[in-house]
Amino acid sequence: MYKILAQINKLILPSFTKQRLDLAKAKKWQMAIIGFRYYVTKRALG
Repeated sequence: MYKILAQINKLILPSFTKQRLDLAKAKKWQMAIIGFRYYVTKRALG
């Protein structure tokens, strides 16, 4: 299930690393997306 969700995240959610977002200056909604993507990716790999 997490592998499918990770693929959907890759297609839909923005990639902030490609945009060179500074994590110290990220807004709360950006940090929430980063955290969600991290959680799903970790679960899909593990």
